[in-house]
Amino acid sequence: MRIFTFWVLFSAVLFLQNATAQAPAGYYSSASGLSGEALKTALHQIINDHTVVSYSSIWTHFQTTDAKPNGKVWDMYSDLPGNPPYEYTFATDQCALTSVENEGDCYNREHAFPRSWYGEGSNEDPPMFSDLHHVYPTDAWVNELRNYYPFGVVSSPTTTTQNGSKLGPNTTNGYSGTVFEPIDDYKGDFARTMFYMATRYQDLLQGWFANSSFGSLVLDGSSHPGLKEWYLDLMIQWHLQDPVSQKEIDRNNAVYAIQGNRNPFIDQPEYVNYIWGSGLAGEPMYHVQGFSANTITLTWNDATGAVLPDGYLLRMSETGFEAIADPVDGTPVSNDFYNQNVPYGKQTATFGRLNPGQVYYFKIFSYKGSGTAIDYKTDGPVPQTNIQAN
Repeated sequence: MRIFTFWVLFSAVLFLQNATAQAPAGYYSSASGLSGEALKTALHQIINDHTVVSYSSIWTHFQTTDAKPNGKVWDMYSDLPGNPPYEYTFATDQCALTSVENEGDCYNREHAFPRSWYGEGSNEDPPMFSDLHHVYPTDAWVNELRNYYPFGVVSSPTTTTQNGSKLGPNTTNGYSGTVFEPIDDYKGDFARTMFYMATRYQDLLQGWFANSSFGSLVLDGSSHPGLKEWYLDLMIQWHLQDPVSQKEIDRNNAVYAIQGNRNPFIDQPEYVNYIWGSGLAGEPMYHVQGFSANTITLTWNDATGAVLPDGYLLRMSETGFEAIADPVDGTPVSNDFYNQNVPYGKQTATFGRLNPGQVYYFKIFSYKGSGTAIDYKTDGPVPQTNIQAN
């Protein structure tokens, strides 16, 4: 498989997402340390069996999942960031029509992974038909223009929409038929949608292969990798060129609140490489920042006993041990300047950006579980130490 030189962008994608991901603590713990098909299967098991919403309820859900900051519909087929050619108002401008005369008339519900690719006699097969991770509000005319064509790259468009999306012959290696190309700002969004569908429904992909002549251009007839080489390479390229945005993060959180599962490739974009790439990121794009000797590295031996911890919380104070509060069961503590969470098995932690010559105080709390089920060990003598920063 050709994985392109675009992997050099991987570290920038990872840096951005690590700063903003909001998956619940422990959500992906069963996928830890895996790669390739094993990782894809583990993610499938995590996001499988979501709560199925009705197709009619999607109109209302869009108001939570796809609202712009100004309250208008966030339509990736018509939006042009900073200068959209037109905007829609929720409910007022919606339409369930299968055909409209003009672009800009109304918005409807678009299946980014087209219905005919998975439909087996009925276009309303659950749960795919109403899965919000791939159903978006879009201009009805552009939705009809896209039809069931795959995404691709168009150099000589037969049709160009008002925001610059294009329909025409594909110019990437492996397929020369008709494709639809969204604008650059949203290519990563759609790529991560494709990765979600190939993972959430990997147990069904083999059965979908022959459903549609368009779907068979994209699906490879297997559960893994699931997508044909030309399409997979293109989606990887889009994924790297258009990193995860705050829009996607907010939408992922909103969909999770509605149907109870997440898009892993928004939360952890590096999963794309670990599943479909080489598993290696190549040379990093940037050096570290704030490199200095003003650090303290703590070490310990793992706790033992019949019930082992899942991890440790290290808390720091600049004034004394008495200033370090005990954590509260059911309330996870986030990592920051004064706090670090370390998984069981890793027996070191480094605190940085410290004042040379100042003494710092530390306590370490073992814990079991995660999220609202986290249980800290605070009884008995809590291990503590103090040390002067270099």
